[in-house]
Amino acid sequence: MTLYQPFLDYAIATLQDRLDLSPYPIPAGFESNTATTGKGKREVTVHTTSHGYCSPKLRQIRAAHVQAGDSLQVLNFVIFPRLEYDLPFFGGDLVTLPGGHLIAIDMQPLFRDSPDYQARYSEPIMPMFNRYQQHLPWGGDFPEEAQPFFSPAFLWTRPTELEDVTTHVFNAFKDYLNAYIGFVEQAQPITDPEQLKAIETAQLSYIRYRAEKDPARGMLTRYYGAEWTEEYIHGFLFDLERHLQTA
Repeated sequence: MTLYQPFLDYAIATLQDRLDLSPYPIPAGFESNTATTGKGKREVTVHTTSHGYCSPKLRQIRAAHVQAGDSLQVLNFVIFPRLEYDLPFFGGDLVTLPGGHLIAIDMQPLFRDSPDYQARYSEPIMPMFNRYQQHLPWGGDFPEEAQPFFSPAFLWTRPTELEDVTTHVFNAFKDYLNAYIGFVEQAQPITDPEQLKAIETAQLSYIRYRAEKDPARGMLTRYYGAEWTEEYIHGFLFDLERHLQTA
């Protein structure tokens, strides 16, 4: 089973069709990795692949795709805008375990408390969010410390049926991504130094939080070891700090 391959294929094809994409460098050793876990009949091969792109307005478009048959299917797909744009992040966390599915799709805001920012980037997609909530109900509590990093249109759900993932979740992923690309196409560069500093601060705050609290850390460490995992998280998945240090 490769549940989330169609999501990844769609995202890359759509981005390539609508934006001017270039490859984003993936550090050596992180393009793919394979591990074996369990014993006997429970032995499972875990395969992780990485994908990276960028565009004139998007600093990093990246995906981590983890496949282990019926035991585990994960796609973590995130878009980080360049620092001269006040665009939100695009985030899709799609996780399937034997016990069910955990789905999080959002355009994560830089400035959640700004009414002007909400009006530009959250309110236009609220009808979409409301439409999908009919089929994908709210997934329940998530950490209070994480709440500032999500928009009012945060689609967080725990579908019990595989069919809901292949239909409603896939459609939501497509619609959110296309709406996000629309925002990218319209985005104008920021030139005000104070705004630019605020954007950098907000991006670093988000990336530091995500790197510190990455829910995949335990899983990846179990499969590939702590050294590989920490370098993968800080050197590829959430690499802005490294990027700024070497700029």
